[in-house]
Amino acid sequence: MITNSNTYLRDMPVGTRACVVGYEKAYLGYKGRLLLMGLTPGTEFTIVSHAPTPFNLIEIEVQGFRFSLRKQEADALCVEEMDDDYNN
Repeated sequence: MITNSNTYLRDMPVGTRACVVGYEKAYLGYKGRLLLMGLTPGTEFTIVSHAPTPFNLIEIEVQGFRFSLRKQEADALCVEEMDDDYNN
């Protein structure tokens, strides 16, 4: 699924739970890499940290695994923030 979204991981605070809804058209070169990491539409994840390094890394936890994404890779994802009571 390819969509246009204004929600980016870099703008979400640490601890935010979100869900992948698609991929930005401008960054489709990263789609295959994101798919290999398990970031398919419908996948839930939590933002663990934002590292102020030259790469501006964003660490996320997906299904018990932690990944660090560069800002440009993270911008390829279209995401939606999940409500705290989503699973209740």
